[in-house]
Amino acid sequence: MRGLLCWLVLLFLLQPWESQLQLAGPRCHTGPLDLVFVIDSSRSVRPFEFETMRQFLVGLVRGLNVGPNATRVGVIQYSSQVQSVFPLRAFSRREDMERAIRDLVPLAQGTMTGLAIQYAMNVAFSVAEGARPPEERVPRVAVIVTDGRPQDRVAEVAAQARARGIEIYAVGVQRADVGSLRAMASPPLDEHVFLVESFDVIQEFGLQFQSRLCAIDLCAEGTHGCEHHCVNSPGSYFCRCQVGFVLQQDQRSCRAIDYCSFSNHSCQHECVSTPGGPRCHCREGHDLQPDGRSCQVRDLCNGVDHGCEFQCVSEGLSYRCLCPEGRQLQADGKSCDRCREGHVDLVLLVDGSKSVRPQNFELVKRFVNQIVDFLDVSPEGTRVGLVQFSSRVRTEFPLGRYGTAAEVKQAVLAVEYMERGTMTGLALRHMVEHSFSEAQGARPRALNVPRVGLVFTDGRSQDDISVWAARAKEEGIVMYAVGVGKAVEAELREIASEPAELHVSYAPDFGTMTHLLQNLRGSICPEEGISAGTELRSPCECESLVEFQGRTLGALESLTLNLAQLTARLEDLENQLANQK
Repeated sequence: MRGLLCWLVLLFLLQPWESQLQLAGPRCHTGPLDLVFVIDSSRSVRPFEFETMRQFLVGLVRGLNVGPNATRVGVIQYSSQVQSVFPLRAFSRREDMERAIRDLVPLAQGTMTGLAIQYAMNVAFSVAEGARPPEERVPRVAVIVTDGRPQDRVAEVAAQARARGIEIYAVGVQRADVGSLRAMASPPLDEHVFLVESFDVIQEFGLQFQSRLCAIDLCAEGTHGCEHHCVNSPGSYFCRCQVGFVLQQDQRSCRAIDYCSFSNHSCQHECVSTPGGPRCHCREGHDLQPDGRSCQVRDLCNGVDHGCEFQCVSEGLSYRCLCPEGRQLQADGKSCDRCREGHVDLVLLVDGSKSVRPQNFELVKRFVNQIVDFLDVSPEGTRVGLVQFSSRVRTEFPLGRYGTAAEVKQAVLAVEYMERGTMTGLALRHMVEHSFSEAQGARPRALNVPRVGLVFTDGRSQDDISVWAARAKEEGIVMYAVGVGKAVEAELREIASEPAELHVSYAPDFGTMTHLLQNLRGSICPEEGISAGTELRSPCECESLVEFQGRTLGALESLTLNLAQLTARLEDLENQLANQK
């Protein structure tokens, strides 16, 4: 059966125009087969390319042994939607199939390859559409032809299709994404993934192999002596080497090409010759730079495996871990002792917009879990809720859902990326109206448990934030704003509580967010927090009022001192300017 399927794929990939697909003699005869072609009809497939593919399909159909008891053929095309050109049950004559293919009109929209695979699995290969019942054990084969990157997810739906017994061949042309092809295709990948440079190349391959498709396979006899590959030619064969190797004088054996001997590799440290060409390699303790040639001393802290709970500091070929002020490094050299236990209701608003990108969203989740590591998570201590926002708002889990840090971290890792717009104002409204409600797990206001909101964003909001940013602070929520990359400072300051210097944090990129944890320790380990062993008191009791007055006077003294220092700095700058004149 594998030989039959390989024949079909070779026929599809290697045949050129329909006029060149007419083989001498009778057609090859195959066993029963249900074959569905899934054709990319997105706007990136230019008109002349689509016409080439149309003619190619016509020629392919002419070479098949079609019929109700032989090969049944179906064709679907897709872009942002899926369209059945004709189902498996539609035609038993090649002429009717050719007519339907010639009448194809490109959809010319997006590239929803995952949607097309879903349609093929649920509809095109159904018995109602003409597929033979599973008990007849007729092979089901899907050939996906695409020239670009899918705009939806393909790995999961392709795995489902393969699990249902559909063998998938992924054929990429020109701009196709190799990673997506490999995610779609059946194993082994080297027999099911094909990538060609252009539609024209398919025609060239067809001219070379059209006379061999039904010929005697001399390579299969095992006497050819080729070290790497044996290639059939009319009445004979020849040997071919793998990429990165050249054929020796005996026309059988192969030797590796030493690309590094050409002296044009420009590697700063070492050159390594590989089948794909020269590759630069750096000495131990160094990392290869994006130019692929130069090397830089490795910053071990940029890796994800250093294990430091709070902050990592590189020291040559090693590193050490640091803890924030007031916390001690533990015996393992990586973790820090816990914050002193305190009662806080903390809601995290995480930006899930398209600009964040999937790989950075994973870093954001890791950053959130580093915050959780600081907390004494429990129903009586700190409660944590998580909200994701893009063009809409979704509560991933409310304040009252989880009672341990391990449960919170596991829930964070399970969050799925939204990938849409940036409606920060809508998220703030959701937080104010819902996230801190008792129904969502927030403790009653009478218990005087601090309410903290932390907004994480990487760009400008697409809606107004001013009303609900002000409303949050009016409701007594202590607001922190964390910005990354293209986040707007003015918006961060408007979201955050005063003073902004203590409530706004910024990182230039997602890879350098770790240092922000130190800036956030005021929200994570509030000095004024109520310790877990302290009895919760009504804010109206005399002792609470006195305690509040003391904390307020202390905060005013701190602000007064900061103002005096700022005034002194301004006077110093004015004196310097005056001296320069």
